[in-house]
Formats: sequence, structure tokens, C-alpha cells
Amino acid sequence: MKLFKCQSCQQILYFENAVCVKCGHTLGYVPEVATVSALEPDGDLWRALAAPDVLYRFCANAQHAACNWLVESTSSETLCLSCRHNRTIPDLTLADNLAHWQKIEIAKHRLFYSLLRLRLPLPTKTESPENGLAFDFLAELPQSNAPRVLTGHDNGLITIALAEADDAVREQNRVAMREPYRTLLGHFRHEIGHYYWDRLVRDGVQLDACRQLFGDDSQDYGQALQTHYANGAPPDWQANFVSHYASSHPWEDFAETWAHYLHIVDTLEIARAFGLSTQPRLAKDEELDASVDFDPYRAAEIGQLIDSWTPLSLALNSLNRAMGQPDVYPFVLSPPVIEKLGFIHRLVHPIQ
Repeated sequence: MKLFKCQSCQQILYFENAVCVKCGHTLGYVPEVATVSALEPDGDLWRALAAPDVLYRFCANAQHAACNWLVESTSSETLCLSCRHNRTIPDLTLADNLAHWQKIEIAKHRLFYSLLRLRLPLPTKTESPENGLAFDFLAELPQSNAPRVLTGHDNGLITIALAEADDAVREQNRVAMREPYRTLLGHFRHEIGHYYWDRLVRDGVQLDACRQLFGDDSQDYGQALQTHYANGAPPDWQANFVSHYASSHPWEDFAETWAHYLHIVDTLEIARAFGLSTQPRLAKDEELDASVDFDPYRAAEIGQLIDSWTPLSLALNSLNRAMGQPDVYPFVLSPPVIEKLGFIHRLVHPIQ
């Protein structure tokens, strides 16, 4: 994620800000130039100071305080590049549903920031019924016999259980599933990995190369998950997998590795924006020195990312522990995992 500032008063802004607290300008995100911009009214439309030659209007979901993205005034779309992928949203007449959906949209918009920065294909189901991407955000029904809503992916449709936006429920699920890390953004990054496995691996003539690293995905998926939940991961799972769950099936290994690739790239970008570097005084050599002096979204190869990420994640974990908080990144990147991350990197940066 980039660091943003108000074009009017130079105040530092967050990605989700809708108003500059210093100068009072209305703010909106302009996906075409990947920046949060101060806006000035132009009749019923808005002129972005970051892109003054184009008039914009807000995404229709701005009325629910669920989106701050802009749509060009000449577009026939009422929803922004992110929100037009929504197929189902919860009943917003219920206060808790609205609050939870707003949290979900914050995470989803951060996902779309990364996908657009990586220039990955993002067709909607309307544009491509077979290969498009859509989201269902579902609340469980109050009836005792109603089926549970499970977060998952099915042929381009990603379902996110609305309950995951409830911090208490999500933490309860994290503990029950023995996961060191569980966030809304993590869910999105994982599930979109399944979508891009379909698009870039299966449909992109990369299946054989993927199987050499991640294993044979043709093994029974349902049985593999049952075995995983019954027996857990193999004792030496950390030697070959980025997470406990990644060991359950090659599809989950790919999706988990994809999610971690996005974790790393996006966190390194904000570290670069803040000029963060590490040079611990107690280190015997330079192995823990890091300076993110490159664009992580355009890194030449995976080693460049890992060389910066390893010391930076150690520093972030140490800072969190100093505040009595759990590690930001409670994972170990073994050489086989780094090789898998390299596959993801090459997949999203094909040689032109």
C-alpha cells in the first residue's frame, strides 16, 4: 500500500479516508492513477486534484459509507471497479449487518488495490459468466436448521461469511482452527488465490509446473480436508509449507502461498513509503539489514522481496511483542516455501 497525502494541504492520508481532517476537502480514491485525491465540486460531479482533466462521481456504495472510490462521469457504471464485483450484500436495514459489511469492504478494497497494481485480470460475472469474479457476503439465517455460511471459493464466486467481520467471532474461529493469523484481508487474499489458480494455472498452461512444486491437485479434495481436520498437519510441515492449513491439499497450499505473497508485497510497499529500514546493532553481520529502495510490486525476482521481508518481519514482530501483542507475521519461510513464492511471483510477472 502506498502512503497518500492531500493535494491541497499535504496532510498524510489513509487509504480509507473520506475527508481530510486538516483542510476539510472531500477525498476519493482514483483507481486509474492509484491515489487518494482531494476533490472539488463541479456541479453534481467532482474534480480530482490528482487528475483534474476528468470529472468523477462517487461509487453508489459511498451512500452506505462502504466505499470511497470514484467512477469516471462518462461511465455507464454506478459502482466502482471493486464494488461492481459484488453479487450479494447483506440486508443493510440491520445495523450489525451494515457495520460488518463496511469492515468487509475495507478489506476487499485493499485486495483490489493490490490486484490492480499487479495488473491482473478482473472480469466481472456480467462480462464473463464462465471466468468472471464475484462476491457473496452472507449472514447466517436465525433458524436453527439453516445451513452454515462458509467462507470459500467456487468457480469464480467468493463467499465471505459476514460473521468473520465480528472480531469476537473471528478470534473464536482462529483459536478453534489453531491458526496464528486470521483477518478479513487474509481471507480475501487466500480466496482470490483459488480464483487465480483457475485463471493463471489451470487455464494458463502452468499446471505441470505448478504440480512440481505444490503437488498433485487431482487428489480428492474433500477427502484431503477430512484427513487434515482429523489428523492435523504432518509433524515436519514447516519444512515445506507456509502454514498448517497449506499442508491439507495442493489447492490450499497454492492459495495460502498466494496470500502470503500479497502480504509481503503490500507490506513492503508501505515500508518503502515510510522509508523504513533495519540495521540491528547486535547483529553480527549484515543479514538483518534491509532497506526497501525498490517498488515491491515491480520487483525483479523473489529474492529481492525475501531479502527485505525477512529482517523487516522480524522487526515488526519485535515491535508488536514490545506492545504485548502477537506477532504481525507468525510464519517461517523455509527454502521450499520461498521457491513456491517464486512461482507466484513469476506467475503474476510473466516475461513479456
